[in-house]
Amino acid sequence: MNKNQLQNYLNWQSLGMRFGAVGLALLLWVFVVSENEYSMIIDMPIEARNLSAQKAHKKEVPEYAQVRLKGPGRVLFKTLLLKNFISEFKLVIDLDRISEEYHFYLNEYYERYPQKVVIPPSYDLEYIEVVYPDSIHISLDEYMVEMFPVVSPVYINPAPGYTLVGKLKIRPDSIQAAGPSEVIQKMQYITTIKDTFLLQEFDLNANLNVDKKTRSIIEFSQTSIKIFQNVEPVSERIISEIPVKVINVLPNLRLFVNPTTVALTVVGGVDRIAAINPKDILVTIDFAKQWISGKNYYEPTVNVPEDILEWQDLSPRNLELVVTKDKK
Repeated sequence: MNKNQLQNYLNWQSLGMRFGAVGLALLLWVFVVSENEYSMIIDMPIEARNLSAQKAHKKEVPEYAQVRLKGPGRVLFKTLLLKNFISEFKLVIDLDRISEEYHFYLNEYYERYPQKVVIPPSYDLEYIEVVYPDSIHISLDEYMVEMFPVVSPVYINPAPGYTLVGKLKIRPDSIQAAGPSEVIQKMQYITTIKDTFLLQEFDLNANLNVDKKTRSIIEFSQTSIKIFQNVEPVSERIISEIPVKVINVLPNLRLFVNPTTVALTVVGGVDRIAAINPKDILVTIDFAKQWISGKNYYEPTVNVPEDILEWQDLSPRNLELVVTKDKK
């Protein structure tokens, strides 16, 4: 196809689109101003009323049903545009006499109770039928309320040169869940939505919503949860005068360690390591596991707080252990 042919093709395409738009607008205008009656399928919200305070839905009730309505073209067009903004459009299902389960065949139900098809009086429309779904199964259970801990499956990645200090704080750390007892009894915790925070250089303070995707029939005492995570620049500090302890000593022995204190370097958040004192670090020699007759020097085990990134440069690395018998 050469350049001229391509240009002609594009011109015809543009002309066809214009004619199509004019034709559609003409049909729409005839439909809107016409007093002739038409039928149209629209989505109408379903409202399940009069649920007992002691009962809860086991399964979610469909939010909408496709309903065929009949009326003048202009009224149908107005309905199509405004139905989502008018609360009077609805299909009502009365649960007053339902104890556990009931199957509603919708066309039979609304033929028997036409007043439960709610259409604003100002709309000259006639209900014809429910197209889909043809039926709704209602299943109820005892209503139950329990308190559950909140967990937040968030991933926080600090920026280079920064670190997370302490555990993620969740407020509130527990909330109430209410719903069918069969579901509530299987729950162990409540989760917020998953989220990811990358290259954090400052404290994280955020609000996350409770994850309701898998538990849409459950009501929560609150749906917004606050999370806080301390983020600090990485630094290091030398800690000295850390006492050495000998553990698991036999009762008939006396043990002496030389020297009695050590020093090391801790790496972690700048404010966190500034608050560390020697007693926060545990340096031990396990006599029962490490002692060997004739061996004098032993490397101790070092345990630092969980939110410290690492320790290094233990001095001295090996300590003398003197063992004598108790004279008593």
